[in-house]
Amino acid sequence: MTSAWCLQEKTMGEKIKKILKAAVILFVLVFIASIGIYFVFPNIAALKKTNPKKTAFMQYRERQWREQGDWKKQITQRWVPYSRISPYLIKAVLIGEDDKFWNHDGFDFDAIEAAMEKDIKAKKFKFGASTISQQLAKNLYLSPSKSPIRKIKEAILTWRIEKNLTKKRILEIYLNVAEWGDGIFGIEAASRHYFGKPASALSPDEAARLASILPNPLKFSPLARQKYVMNRSRVIYNIMVRRGIVTREIEEAVNNIEKESRQQEQEEASQEDTQPEATVNTGHPGPGKAVAHKAAQTGAGNDGGSAAQTENSTPVNKGPENGQMTREKDSPPDKKAALQQLNRNLSAYSPERASQ
Repeated sequence: MTSAWCLQEKTMGEKIKKILKAAVILFVLVFIASIGIYFVFPNIAALKKTNPKKTAFMQYRERQWREQGDWKKQITQRWVPYSRISPYLIKAVLIGEDDKFWNHDGFDFDAIEAAMEKDIKAKKFKFGASTISQQLAKNLYLSPSKSPIRKIKEAILTWRIEKNLTKKRILEIYLNVAEWGDGIFGIEAASRHYFGKPASALSPDEAARLASILPNPLKFSPLARQKYVMNRSRVIYNIMVRRGIVTREIEEAVNNIEKESRQQEQEEASQEDTQPEATVNTGHPGPGKAVAHKAAQTGAGNDGGSAAQTENSTPVNKGPENGQMTREKDSPPDKKAALQQLNRNLSAYSPERASQ
């Protein structure tokens, strides 16, 4: 009786071991499949010509709002092409977020090593030092969690993004889907929300302020006199000056053009307000005609370059290439010629042209 019971118990134990072994194998296979699927899905190649709509991170924010009972808050985003983004903003973001963007293949291993050493000393694992390509992978397809599994998925997607898209396209998508405030996504929406102007018209100081809040746009504002924002934006701005991206002459020209543009718009608005709606009979037949004034169109600036690659180059007289430069019709001939030359100078040193 005892021997039969022992035999039955041994058989039962073997069955349990087999079940556990099968469960472990199944778990491993499911885990591998859940990660391996990111080698083929989603279709990143489609981003070459198609702009992404609502990203995974936008959906995450919407779920947060609904859980908090806020059903009215909406995503604010306005897509703008790369050519209509201020080159100052592009360079400021690269300085603040990914100074080696034009040189690496999606991963900055020196920064990752430094971040890991810092985390080990602090006994906290934050998985920092993400490049713009890594941030884009997370924003487009993943959650903001910092688990090791998510980081593996992020690494796969980052590799695929770098393999399928040009650096310029990666940067264009990133600037259009990055979070810049509560419900504010993309640089065009951010520029209009904070400064009341299109992204093409951002000045160097405004660009530095916007770039400074990217690490935590819900906590910081480019308009607030927060110590972090003031210090970080000052560092970014000073690097732009030191690398020859911004000079006093260029900034004065930008400010003067912007001031003249605002004055012209105010004059045109006042003329429209005083314009008579009906024809005034002055003794001469025929209706009176109002003189129409067309405002200068803000156009596309030249491609921005990597601030990281310009540091060791010989400084040249670079000028602003944002939308303000397209108000040349309102400028005197000599100023127009000077602005055109500044644009040519900055276009000639844009390093992403050589990287594509």
